[in-house]
Amino acid sequence: MAGVKARIGGMMKLVFAGALVLSMGACTAQYRSHGYMPPEEDLQQIVPGVDTRASVEELVGVPNASGVLNESGFYYIKSDVRHFGWQKPKVVDRQIVAITFSEGGIVENITSYGLEDGKVVPLNRRVTKSVDSNIGFIRKLFGNLGGLNASQILGN
Repeated sequence: MAGVKARIGGMMKLVFAGALVLSMGACTAQYRSHGYMPPEEDLQQIVPGVDTRASVEELVGVPNASGVLNESGFYYIKSDVRHFGWQKPKVVDRQIVAITFSEGGIVENITSYGLEDGKVVPLNRRVTKSVDSNIGFIRKLFGNLGGLNASQILGN
C-alpha cells in the first residue's frame, strides 16, 4: 500500500512538473512578420534617372502600396509584431522603402525609413451609418405593410 501511494505521489509530481513546463511555454513571445521588403541587393540594382516603373516592378516585385495622388511612388512595407500572452500586439520593427518617380515615370529617389523615423498612425474604419440602421428586420418588414391599401393591390 505504501508503494502504491509513493507511486501515485511520484506521478502527481510528474504531472505537475509537465503542466508547469507547458504553462511557461505559453508565456513566450511570438513574433510575426507582415508585408514584403525587397532584398538589399535587388534595391541596389535600381538606378535613379534610368529605371522606370515597369523595370522596378520586374526587378523587385509589385509594391505593397503606391502613391494615391498622381501615382507618385511605390512603397514596400514590412512590420514585425510581437504577440505576448493577453497583451495587445506591439509593433517592434517597421521598414519602409519609398521609391519616387518623376512625372515621366522615371525613378527619382529611393529612401528607407524605419520605426524610429516616425510614429505609428492608427487607421480608423469609416463607415457611413444609415438613418434606419438601428431598426430591426421584422420592424422594417411590418412597417411596409401599413403603407399598402386594398385599392393599390386590386388596381381600382
